[in-house]
Amino acid sequence: MNDKLQALRLFVRVARTGSFSAAARELDVSQPSVSRIIAALEEDVGAALVTRTTRAVTLTDAGSDYLTRVEAILSSLEEADHSARGSQELRGSLRVAMPASFGVREIIPLMPGFLTRHPSLNVSLLMSDQRQDTIKEGADVALRLGDLDDSSATARIIGRTPRLIAASPSYLETHGAPEVPADLADHAAIVGPAGTSSGTWSFQKGGQSVSARINPRLTVSYNEAAVAAAVAGIGVVNTSLWGCRAELASGALIQLFPDWKMGEVEAHGMFTPGRRPKPSARALVEYLIAELRR
Repeated sequence: MNDKLQALRLFVRVARTGSFSAAARELDVSQPSVSRIIAALEEDVGAALVTRTTRAVTLTDAGSDYLTRVEAILSSLEEADHSARGSQELRGSLRVAMPASFGVREIIPLMPGFLTRHPSLNVSLLMSDQRQDTIKEGADVALRLGDLDDSSATARIIGRTPRLIAASPSYLETHGAPEVPADLADHAAIVGPAGTSSGTWSFQKGGQSVSARINPRLTVSYNEAAVAAAVAGIGVVNTSLWGCRAELASGALIQLFPDWKMGEVEAHGMFTPGRRPKPSARALVEYLIAELRR
């Protein structure tokens, strides 16, 4: 049984990574062993599950159907093991997808407490500022900022943070501080990450809403780059409090228009659609909800 379970877990990782070598690295086995085990699994099943080329490993139609069923089985098995233990102990592996900046700034500092509670659990953080495909990545849960694309997925709001405008002391000393949002038209703007790249930025105050035209001087695709550019004095940046909390605390950035609101960014814990959430995925989301509310 253990050999079959190992084969099924290897098959899932080969399917999700599209590579024998990547699956071998993740599960700490040799590449020849992965190839041999998958071949034996195909013989046992009686059907070709993958197509091998020099560039990638892709699923056959039978392999795609098999993958869906196998992932459901493995998830149910983990749930059954957890229930049978009758405790809060979590074991096995947990794969978490998240935006890189949010992960580095807010999530990783909270992870020691979670890992201390669950010493038998191994966690993989899949970090990218590009929105990841949780199915392809084999993620058990994804942390998402902003609106969710997949309405069929089960998700929980884990926290909210306000958006704000900030600039460095050196920039403000050289160019002067804008006093009202309309003054932004005369300043260099740093734009790029989702939600900040339009030609205007919107503000609310006392029931009044205004849209301020901006002058994009630098465009980036990564929040850390936008904040770094603002610290360097290139211009004003539109980001979330999570994205620049450390710089505001140190004085490297100064918040502009503190009386004007720009709305909030919601963070969600989204469980991979099509399968029952792992106990460890649910536990992490509950933990983050509690910690981010502090």
